[in-house]
Amino acid sequence: MELNLSGHPCYVYTGGKTPDPALPAVLFIHGAQQDHSCWGLQSRWFAHHGHAVLAPDLPGHGRSAGEALASVEAIADWIAALVAAAGFARATLVGHSMGSLVALETAARHPGQVAGIVLIGSSVPMPVSDALLGAARHDEPKAMGMINTWSHSQRGLMGGNTAPGMWMYGMNLRLMERQDPGTLHNDLAACHNYAHGEAAAAAVAAACCPALIVAGSRDLMTPARNTRALAEMLPHARVVHLPAAGHAMMAEQPDALLDALIGFIHA
Repeated sequence: MELNLSGHPCYVYTGGKTPDPALPAVLFIHGAQQDHSCWGLQSRWFAHHGHAVLAPDLPGHGRSAGEALASVEAIADWIAALVAAAGFARATLVGHSMGSLVALETAARHPGQVAGIVLIGSSVPMPVSDALLGAARHDEPKAMGMINTWSHSQRGLMGGNTAPGMWMYGMNLRLMERQDPGTLHNDLAACHNYAHGEAAAAAVAAACCPALIVAGSRDLMTPARNTRALAEMLPHARVVHLPAAGHAMMAEQPDALLDALIGFIHA
């Protein structure tokens, strides 16, 4: 599905079904240097089990035009505009990594449009090392290699997906290489510079917005100690730990992640 937002075409994957505004909506928000395709299994399941699915390519990513937005706050406003443009009053937001910050900020800025949030591989704040920021600016292939190595558990780097023959490292690298030059540094800087996370979490907690936090026990990008801190900011949130999963949970533990989403969204 294609929408026009802020004068630019935006591609929204819908899981193979036309979104019906009469159904509860689930909106999937990808992370840095990604696009909608990272949500293949999860988005299709909900689209075929009683939900309207919206999995957009953020501006400047995938098949969506325009410049990549430079801040989490700007992306959050864009997500709220997308929900309205697609004809929905509100949606449950499912975000991974950078997308989790966007989900949190959208719930704080536009609470009437958010039915609940799922924060996957999240950390508040989400600092990025100088080494990675520098590589993203001056040597993108090196930065992509660093991210891929840190995003997968050792098992994930060797294989281990439930689909035989799937090379998770290579698949994610090809996905990252599809994005425009400069997008990676833009996205990482947006995460690094996001300073409103604790205030956003306080607003979400005060509003008792339903929340689920999903963490991988082998996640090096947003490690367990960060998850514990986030859970303290959102004391009403449900927390699910995926054993042996790294940061790339959609690929490493697709079924376990889907089960966690079903348990929360169908509750």
